Amino acid sequence: MIEKKRPDLIGENSKRPTAARGPGSPRGVVTEKPKNFSAAWKEMITYARPQMVPALVALICAMIGTIVSLVGPRFISRMTDLIGAGLTAEMDLSAIGQIGMILIILYSISWVMNFTQHFIMATVSQRISQRLRTDITNKTNRMPLKYFDRHAFGDILSRITNDIDTIGQTLNLSIAQLVTSVTLLLGSLVMMFLTNWILALTSIAASVLGFFVMTFIMRFSQKHFNRQQRHLGAINGHVEEIYAGHNIIKAFNAEAEAKEEFSRINRHLRDSVFKATALSGLMQPLMQFIGNLGFVAVCVVGALLTMNGVITFGVIIAFTIYVRQFTQPLSQIAQSFTSMQSTAAAAERVFEYLHEEEMSDESGKSAGLRDVKGDVSFEHVQFYYRPEHVIIKDFSADIKAGQKVAIVGPTGAGKTTLVNLLMRFYEVIEGRITIDGVDISTLTRENVHDLFCMVLQDTWLFEGTVRENLVYSKNDVSEDEMIRACKAVGIHRFINALPDRYDTVLDDKSSLSAGQKQQLTIARAMIENAPLLILDEATSSVDTRTERIIQRAMDTLTEGRTSFVIAHRLSTIKNADLILVLRDGDIIGSGTHEELLAEGGFYAELYNSQFEQG
Repeated sequence: MIEKKRPDLIGENSKRPTAARGPGSPRGVVTEKPKNFSAAWKEMITYARPQMVPALVALICAMIGTIVSLVGPRFISRMTDLIGAGLTAEMDLSAIGQIGMILIILYSISWVMNFTQHFIMATVSQRISQRLRTDITNKTNRMPLKYFDRHAFGDILSRITNDIDTIGQTLNLSIAQLVTSVTLLLGSLVMMFLTNWILALTSIAASVLGFFVMTFIMRFSQKHFNRQQRHLGAINGHVEEIYAGHNIIKAFNAEAEAKEEFSRINRHLRDSVFKATALSGLMQPLMQFIGNLGFVAVCVVGALLTMNGVITFGVIIAFTIYVRQFTQPLSQIAQSFTSMQSTAAAAERVFEYLHEEEMSDESGKSAGLRDVKGDVSFEHVQFYYRPEHVIIKDFSADIKAGQKVAIVGPTGAGKTTLVNLLMRFYEVIEGRITIDGVDISTLTRENVHDLFCMVLQDTWLFEGTVRENLVYSKNDVSEDEMIRACKAVGIHRFINALPDRYDTVLDDKSSLSAGQKQQLTIARAMIENAPLLILDEATSSVDTRTERIIQRAMDTLTEGRTSFVIAHRLSTIKNADLILVLRDGDIIGSGTHEELLAEGGFYAELYNSQFEQG
């Protein structure tokens, strides 16, 4: 499978974790503490401060458009009275025409203001969404690898896609709708009192109940919106994991188990979505019922006042419009708060990620290594992921420039961890690692990474041309250099057989074998041409014939540069200048292949066990 381009730390240097879940909780069951609605929105507003001026302009336009539309019913009332009077006397068409022109101007201004508001808010929401995506991507490159060891990629991607899309949609639609609705509500209230205070009180009495019900429902539905967003991230993580290992699931007939696990996560997502939607969905029909109740009350009271000569028929017409304008915002406000609840949950997840602990700041470091000889020293290095389980206990070794060093040992001995420490993917707990006598902790991580070219057991190719994959993150690579590297690893002939040769796009439809992918990554390391080299089971995915071709290429690649080779097939590291035998985080033997075999210790047992039958 060809993977999409990912940020620097999401690629061949990271592990594929399982879906994140709380300690002791079943897989896919999200155990989170519900957060505060107002706190999430306070943080969102603080983050959006650079866009506050245009947002305020948009909201002011929304308010102006709403206020202008509120004046219309008063002119409609006058027009109704003039038409009513004209039924029994001469019709004043001039006055009616003037009022009609005023109404056209008012509603045109309202339309222009509303259009301006929508245009500005669409721009503001997309700028904020763009900034959030950029900040999350930049944050990803500053995050330590231990975070990605504990969290599923699908959950992280869900924050970048689903959660940010939810925020963008709410900023674009719900915020302006909320301001418009509140303005319409308050404006209608003022205009109703100016028209007739008795009818105004009648309408308010029927609508006050709605506010209490809406507040009560919001309090109980917010926690379900939080769970909805988190379960959505969990199911994305599970799906990403399942599709990445689709062949393995098929081979082990684990479809039923995978389906059952998906159903369990999906069931929790369904429950949280149902509860959130059901509770919040009660608000809008309830508001409509209360609005209709107020409308009926106003009609009854208005009829009585008209019969007693207190108001005219035109006042009732104007007031029915105001009642609609007063009750309509109630359902709109309910709908806006539903969206804002979902956005609060999404914002919590996004800002939770942005607030995660980062790798230490290195902006103040001035030390740098450029012309590197390649002397590497490990001095009493200790490392652990958890204090109760030490991986590297007390590791010391001196490697001279140009040496080819093989690191061998059983699974879990700390071989790959040692390489991760060397590359500063993790920081040592105690001791230090030096290159040419310089402690790598005094160098920037970028500087350390520039010193190494790396080939890992898990190949990583992104969707792009063969050429782009080969010269990845390196400029000014000539055609001859690229072809020379591909010939050295035996992949040049295969590339020439592709439809567009080096310009062939590698995607999910490309039928590259595991060995061919590995050959491409080895060629990429040769093109990088860094002074130090790391090979982590680089030939594990190739056949015996290809392994011999690559082994010869490796001999050329390691010539003149310090090389670290992690290997399980010990036959591939016979020509190493130094072999370090690791066991339980300690060096229990070192020397050449012949010396270690002559000692007859643990290395000899490992080597001979590969040739035992059965």
